[in-house]
Parts: sequence; structure tokens; C-alpha cells
Amino acid sequence: MTDQHHPDEALGILYAGGTYVIWGFVPLYWAMLSAVSPLEVTLHRILWGALFALCVTLVRGNFLRVVAILSTRRMLLALATSSVLIATNWTVYIWCVASHRLIEASLGYYLTPLISMALGVALLGEKISRLRLVAMGLAALAVAVQVFELGYLPWAGLSIAVSFGFYGYMRKRTPVDSLDGLTVETLLLFPVTVVLIGFWALQGTGAFDLSHPARDALLMGAGPITAIPLVMFAAGARRIRMTTLGFLQYLSPSITLVVATTLLGESFSHTDAITFGCVWSALALVALEGQFVRARARRAAEAR
Repeated sequence: MTDQHHPDEALGILYAGGTYVIWGFVPLYWAMLSAVSPLEVTLHRILWGALFALCVTLVRGNFLRVVAILSTRRMLLALATSSVLIATNWTVYIWCVASHRLIEASLGYYLTPLISMALGVALLGEKISRLRLVAMGLAALAVAVQVFELGYLPWAGLSIAVSFGFYGYMRKRTPVDSLDGLTVETLLLFPVTVVLIGFWALQGTGAFDLSHPARDALLMGAGPITAIPLVMFAAGARRIRMTTLGFLQYLSPSITLVVATTLLGESFSHTDAITFGCVWSALALVALEGQFVRARARRAAEAR
């Protein structure tokens, strides 16, 4: 038995798929900030992301909605949790870029869909068809191949997978507008961010010092480049099943592996080729299942 079809799923796939394409290429942006510590880059993502999201919220006339969220204890606790999860994810991922360990970061995002699907089944009661079970097996094989290649427990990849898998789950279960949610998440972390960046500026050790305008511009640009895909992701996550979201997440690590090996100098091994084959075979099975579901729906509609 397959999951119930969501009427907004096509739009959700467009949002989420576009998000993963952006995230696949975004390591090129963070690579230009490799001289800045990953924690400081994350803090600037929060700082400028909060300002960007707040400006858009004001333009949209939704500021009172944000205030209402901040006044609702349940919403506040949920978004506080998701804000910590996404900040952790950002920091570890940027560390992987700066440390030339993008393949391990890709492994983390290969693991993330498995976390998402497990959460969908265990916590949301979603069903998985036989084709998706086979696809999950292929995905697990891809992850196992990567683990074997690394030869050790990839703590960074596991941190990325767990933090982002639970972030997706928390945002799916929090009934707020995607931009409003992001605004609250970044505002909750804003005071700590301002204190730390201000302290480093006073000490003369901060990266944002006005003497490197190109670097300063990149740090400021971290706001919109962070906010826009996250809004797209949250909008997509609320429209599609966790299991569908899980498989779409393979787009990002696949693109990132190509970026890592062709543009950032990391080696592409025979093992990587096997991993890609398993991942895209899994995606092909999911696409095939979608064709079956649509064909069955058309036949049912014609029979009425």
C-alpha cells in the first residue's frame, strides 16, 4: 500500500528539489570563506539571515505573525529546537568544506534521507511501498560503500545527517509559514550572535573588519544565500511526504560530490562511481513508483 497522494506534492517537489540543487553548489561559496572559522561563518549566517528574513517579513506585513509565534510557548520551543539543530548542521558542514572533507559531508546527506524516512515511518505513521523498500536498500548500500571507503566512523557525516533529519521533522510538524519560522529561528539565536561577533570585533580578531571588503561582502551575502533555500525547503517539506522528501535529499550530496571532485580537487574513486549508481537507481525506482501511482489514479478517474 502506498502513501496517500498529497495534492500539493508537485509544488512541494519543485520547492524542495530546487533547494537541494542550490545546496549542492553552495560549497563553492563557503570555500571562498575557508580562511574564516566555521563557527564564525555560521554566526554571520545567523546574523545576516535574521536581518534579511526580518526585512522580508516587514515588507510582507507579517511582523505581527512573528510576534504571535514568539508569544506561543509550544511554537517557541519547537523553533528553538530547530534553530539549534540547523546551527549545528551549518557549522559541521562548513568545517567539512574548510577541511577538504566534502565527500564525508556528502555521506552525511546520503544518510539524511534514511533518517527522514525512518522518522516518517516511526513518528508520522507513513507507509512505504515495496518499490520504496527496494530503493531504501539501494540507498543503504550506497551509504555502506561510502563508510567502507572512509574506513572509520564518519562523525561529521553522522552529525550532519542526524541534525538535518530532525530539523526537517521539526519544521514539518510546526504549523508556521516558512519565512515566519526562519525569522523566529534566527531571531532566537540573534542575541548570542551579536554578542560574539561584537566581542571579536572589539578584540580585533573578527573576520568582519572592513579591511577586506570582498570577504565582508561574502559574509553579508551568507544571509540571503542561507535564508532563501531554507524558506524553499520549509515550504516544500510541509507539502510532501517525509519519504518523498527523503529521496529528494539525494540531489544535494550527488551534486556536491561532483563539485568536490571536479572543482575542489577531491579524488573521485571507483567507490564513488558505485555510490552514484546506487543512489540514482534508488531515485529511478521512486520516479517509477510515481508513474504507477499517477497511472492508477488516471484509470480510477476514467472508470468513474
